[in-house]
Amino acid sequence: MSSRVQYAIAFVMILAASFSRLIPHPANVAPIAAIALFGGVYFDKKFALIVPLAALLISDFFIGFYGEIVFVYAGFILAGLVGVWLKNHKSVGMIAGATMASSLIFFVITNYGSWISMPSVYERSVAGLIACYIAAIPFFRNSLAGDLVYVALLFGSYELVLRYAVKRTAVQA
Repeated sequence: MSSRVQYAIAFVMILAASFSRLIPHPANVAPIAAIALFGGVYFDKKFALIVPLAALLISDFFIGFYGEIVFVYAGFILAGLVGVWLKNHKSVGMIAGATMASSLIFFVITNYGSWISMPSVYERSVAGLIACYIAAIPFFRNSLAGDLVYVALLFGSYELVLRYAVKRTAVQA
């Protein structure tokens, strides 16, 4: 992918992802993890991390910054790194597995952050940590469902456009 095309796609993704977090949507259903995975596969390595983080920063400027922000950003950085790994292992099954792994990593990291930052809600014990994870299961279902849908849309759309462009170029040649 040329640098110009990469910049254009990255810019559009940043704006779309930022906007998607600002409009009403189900809890934890946003395209950030999908964009991190997509960026890791199709962009230069730096874009795998810059694009989702830029979308988060822009939307968090309007939403407000929060105590667990470091854990949220770390979860999406790891999703981008999973995407970088996925670049050399891309198949439908691996994309689905990477999506589920990214959702699970995000769940584990962010809920650990919630447990750490909310001592008045969850006691500082293994039982408190388990209670935190159990309370977050409905959010995990939303995250996983949203991630799977957004990944299918992003990867599927991009691959269809590539195939159309290749066919069209072959016909014109």
